[in-house]
Amino acid sequence: MRPPKIAFVHDYLFNYGGAEKVLEAMLELYPESPIYTSMYEPSRISDVINRQKIICPQTVLFKKFPKYLSFLMPLVFENFDLREYDIIISDSSAWSKGVLTKPGQLHISYIHTPPRFLYKYSVESAKRSAWYFKPFVTVLDSLLRVWDRAAAQRPNYLIANSEEVRSRIKKFYGRDAQVIYPPVEINVENPRGDKTTKPYFLIVSRLAAYKNIDLVIEAFKNIPTELWIAGTGREEERLKELSGPNVKFLGKVSESEKHSLMEGSLGVINAVKDEDFGIVPVEAMAHGKPVLAHKSGGHLETVAEGVSGMFFEGETVEELETKIKEFEQAILNKKFDPEIIKNTVSKFSKQRFQNEMRAFIEEKWAEHQKENA
Repeated sequence: MRPPKIAFVHDYLFNYGGAEKVLEAMLELYPESPIYTSMYEPSRISDVINRQKIICPQTVLFKKFPKYLSFLMPLVFENFDLREYDIIISDSSAWSKGVLTKPGQLHISYIHTPPRFLYKYSVESAKRSAWYFKPFVTVLDSLLRVWDRAAAQRPNYLIANSEEVRSRIKKFYGRDAQVIYPPVEINVENPRGDKTTKPYFLIVSRLAAYKNIDLVIEAFKNIPTELWIAGTGREEERLKELSGPNVKFLGKVSESEKHSLMEGSLGVINAVKDEDFGIVPVEAMAHGKPVLAHKSGGHLETVAEGVSGMFFEGETVEELETKIKEFEQAILNKKFDPEIIKNTVSKFSKQRFQNEMRAFIEEKWAEHQKENA
């Protein structure tokens, strides 16, 4: 019997982040499989992905105006011809779960989250709330929610990247999902952090409004310890204007630089509210570093209060400032054991992810073949 022919479907290959790391880990399992996507910018994507066969509509307008033409994305994915494949694996935070398949095909969708912008979670684009844009957005979002809920019924099986996302899937789509945590590189050889610098806290993030980095910067105006920020984004200039002399912007960093920065830090701060999962906190904990995170979303599944980090709940500068000072004092008093912190993240390894994904796919394919025999 020939092995099943597999294709991957990915929302877009326009940035390199957690979703692309999930895709890379799955490509290692099925390296001969092509990738179907709506947008592709090779310079922003890893060599691992760039080596694959990538099927993408070469539409200049999508590249230039992706935010404004997002309402056309359902048409892009519904027009992909996937008839030659036995198994379709989509990984989606927006559109790719909506591809059309035949009854004899098996479609498994790994859901990073239902689209945040459709269900009133904080998103990256500030233009969506602008007064001149809002009436149009309100009507369009209503129509897209209808499509999104219908599209979520198309896959045979859904996988959620966290219990948080599983609960969103149940609420918005009325479907259950298997939870398989995304892959995190937890067995990195610890690089030497720079011990010659002053102590610093670290943020690793896209510089987007919903990341709440401005709140952290404001809190550090009354905290003498340095705050280092690794990442780029549309909020960069505004955040720099807000910053005091103890805030350092590092720009885009490589994977090895990121791990070195984590190793040399006092701890990592992640102020995102309702995080889908949150890979950066887990990466920091793999280095034995404690994390200060907003008490919501996926953070509740990755950070253990008093063991691998601390939570803050308030959304004011004063409340966060108080919590950062408390966090720093706990670190200086050695309240966090690096080895215990490292031991909390074993369930998030890439090998574990690949084993669980392979087992799930093979089990569902065997069942699917019996049903369609």
